[in-house]
Amino acid sequence: MSAEAKAKELGLEFTDDAEKGYLNMVARSGNMLYASGHVSDIKGKLGDDLGVDEGYKAARECAVAILQSLHQEVGSLDGLKVIKLLGMVNSALDFTDQHLVINGASDLLHEIFGKDGDGYHARSAVGFAQLPTGVAVEVEGIFEIAQ
Repeated sequence: MSAEAKAKELGLEFTDDAEKGYLNMVARSGNMLYASGHVSDIKGKLGDDLGVDEGYKAARECAVAILQSLHQEVGSLDGLKVIKLLGMVNSALDFTDQHLVINGASDLLHEIFGKDGDGYHARSAVGFAQLPTGVAVEVEGIFEIAQ
């Protein structure tokens, strides 16, 4: 099943009519796509007022937003390969489960692109004292357009 079809099966459909923002949400260089940091709608600090399950949902939100931006740039999810994610988690000082939170983004990309195929990616998951506007999670990514 294609990535585009798998996304639709999961209830994710993307439009390509968003207005350009202040910054480029996806910068293209050759066959590489660099997704800017996309933030969750969920706000709060992991390990304080949010738990891992809420953080997981926030990371998934970020991945959906990245997919929307990728779709906007290239018109389809088909033919894309996930190369690298950076997941940033708004964390209390004693919170150490950032990796479990960012699994929300990785798991969605595995579902859509395949864990053993184009969705298998490198990743960093790190804690931050604060993120813009108090969001719980921010994720950025690098993708490749298959030649």
